[in-house]
This record gives sequence, structure tokens and C-alpha cells, in this order.
Amino acid sequence: MRFFITITSALLLATGGAFYLRAQAQDDERPTFRVKVDMVVMSLTVTDKKGRYVNGLKPSDFRIYEDTIPEKISTFAEGNRPPVQVLDDGGTRPIPRAGVPVANTPSSAVELRSDAFTGTNVFVLFDTSNYMYRGFVYASDAIADFIRGLDRADSVAVYTYSRNLNRAVSLKRDRGEAIAGLRRAVAGDDSALYNCLLLTLRDASKVPGRKVVIVFSNGPDNASLVAPDDVRAVAEDEGIPIYVISTNEVNKDTVSANIFKRISSQTGGKSYFAKTWQKQVEAFESIREDLGNSYTLTYYPQPNPNEGFRKITIELTSEQAKKYKIRARPGYRPQRGF
Repeated sequence: MRFFITITSALLLATGGAFYLRAQAQDDERPTFRVKVDMVVMSLTVTDKKGRYVNGLKPSDFRIYEDTIPEKISTFAEGNRPPVQVLDDGGTRPIPRAGVPVANTPSSAVELRSDAFTGTNVFVLFDTSNYMYRGFVYASDAIADFIRGLDRADSVAVYTYSRNLNRAVSLKRDRGEAIAGLRRAVAGDDSALYNCLLLTLRDASKVPGRKVVIVFSNGPDNASLVAPDDVRAVAEDEGIPIYVISTNEVNKDTVSANIFKRISSQTGGKSYFAKTWQKQVEAFESIREDLGNSYTLTYYPQPNPNEGFRKITIELTSEQAKKYKIRARPGYRPQRGF
């Protein structure tokens, strides 16, 4: 699903981030809403009681429900392996790389391409505000090390922000160019994290396949006009996990810390509080490990009259697997328009 959000000087954003607003509707007119839901992408991790990743699961090991409606898994992938199409009988087959339409999918579905769903599209959003003046070089080094260590199938974009968003390097697999763009960043100005995070999510939503946003921030925001929970709702609806690495300590800025925890947990990501360079490197290593051990499921929703928040439930079928923990976003709101 894609949300087309216009950011005006007032940054009008409806609650949940999924409504189009008509500014001059006639008093006697009542708008007719249409709901359109394209393929839903779910990124998730499975861990055991000790927090260790569980690998080797198959599509048949999962059941997925939207509200209480059972859904059929359309494609399935583990880590950065090429995805497979899940057939009606539970079997799988490779997805063509050339963009050939896949059989047994809704007529409205776009072409499925394995190259579009292989690897992860990583958007790094780096805080270059005045808050990051100290430790700026060490933070840049930690991000550069993370970029170098990404899987070769991954693509990466480097964005920086202070009062405005700077798209330093667009999404690509060239690690050298990504790091060169990162090194050109200069710290300064106020912080408009949530404005810029919203713009980053809008860019990410246009990219097919699995994508994540990694926010590297000192924490405070003193210039945004968008509420953090509105931004979180957009990420949740688009299925984009947000990972946050804060260079601030939890007890030094509890407001930002609580927001970061809420944004990450509700989108299927994680939050880290890493004041030192070593802790920042460890946080990036944890994120990289998370990406390499996640599962990506997609499905085309069955008819559902619910135009509000649709709860997604993912279950494991075997008795032993039921002891495992699944981390994923809790649901989404379907796109609505006139």
C-alpha cells in the first residue's frame, strides 16, 4: 500500500495517516470512501525462549489472519534468500526474475519479481542537527561500518536531517557511493526528526519488497510539525519496520526514549540506546543480524468490511513452534480515498 501525503506549511496529516482531505466540500455533500488494499508485506522474526533466532521455517509453519479472516500466503522468503511463490497446495516455486506475471494471483496484482523482493532496502536517516555536534565523527564511522557489512543483496539509501531532509544518496547497492555521501554530511541547525522521518517513509513506501528505516539520532526534536504517533501510524500501515539508535541515555531524555520505544515496537523494529561508539557498533550489528534472520510473508487480503485498523495475527502451526515468540507489526489501516 502507498500513502500519498502532501506536506504543506501546516503539514496537515489526518490521524492514522491514511485519509485524503477535501478542503472545499459542499455542506450537503457526503463523501463516498473507497478502500483499496494491495499486497500486504509482513516482515517478522521468530525467536525461542532464550532469544535465539529460529531459522528454517517454511510457509506451512505459519498461519496468518487479518482480523479473524484467514489469509493465504502469496510469497515467502527467509533472510536475504530469493522469495518463492506459495501455491494453493502448500508447495512453493521460484518467482521469475524477468517480471513475468505470476499465476493464481488477483488480476489487480502487479508483476512479482524475485529481484525486487531479494534483499532489504535499507534507509539510513542520520541526525546532523546541533544535538549531534559531539561525537559526530564516531557516529559517522559506526554507520559506515554498518553499510560495509550489509548483505550484497541489500540496497541502501543515506539520508541526513536537521531542520530539513537531505537525500544524500538514493537507494542503491554501491557501498562506496553510500559512504561517500555519508562523509559529506555536516552537523548543524535545529532538529525536525519526525518531519524528515515522514518524508523518508514516503520514499520507502514507493519501493517494492522489504524495506526498513534506521534512525540514528541524539533524541530531541525541536522543529517538527508532525506528531510522532502520526508518523508511527504511517510506518505501521506501510509495513516498514523502524529501528532507532539513540546516542542519548534513556534517563536523560525520557520523552524521546519513550517515543522511540513505541515507534520501533509498533512497527516491528527495535530501539537501542547507545551513548558510546562501541555500543553504537553493537547496535548496528544487532540490526544487521535481525535483517539476516527475518522472514518476509506477503498476502492479498480477502474481502474485509473493516475500514479502520485491521489486526494481523501470525501463528505457528506446530506445538513446539507455539513456544516461540514472533515479532511483527500488529496491523495496518487500509488506504481510503474519494
